[in-house]
Amino acid sequence: MKATQNPATGVRVTPADLLRCAALYLRRHGWHQGTYYAPTTDILTPPACAAGAIGIATAGHRVEHFSQLDPSALADYLAAMAAFVDYLDDHAPVFHIDEDGYLLDEHTSPYSWNDDPARTAEQVITALDAAADEWDRLHNQGGGN
Repeated sequence: MKATQNPATGVRVTPADLLRCAALYLRRHGWHQGTYYAPTTDILTPPACAAGAIGIATAGHRVEHFSQLDPSALADYLAAMAAFVDYLDDHAPVFHIDEDGYLLDEHTSPYSWNDDPARTAEQVITALDAAADEWDRLHNQGGGN
């Protein structure tokens, strides 16, 4: 775009867009478990967990906690995380049951799912892409966003 051109307005970023950007981020910069980002101070684009990658996709930079996002970006982040949780609930449920057999949480935590010792980077990237595809399928009638 030339400096004299006006940027497009009214372009809506969907949760699917953010999930695909998060998957691309993980492909390019690596995946991490345990915290949002691998502990490093020498690179601006560290390996990230699924939630950290969604945060970077939303903000365009590292976000240590979603509370650091401005209100419109926060809404986008939460919508993308909700789409990811919905996908995980349907396709990779992880439920926590207490010692009395009661369900502690009815939704799959993307954090514990990401941090499962048996999880792989490819599984996380595939799930982010699949969640994006599912969001598009459910929300885009007639194609296009």
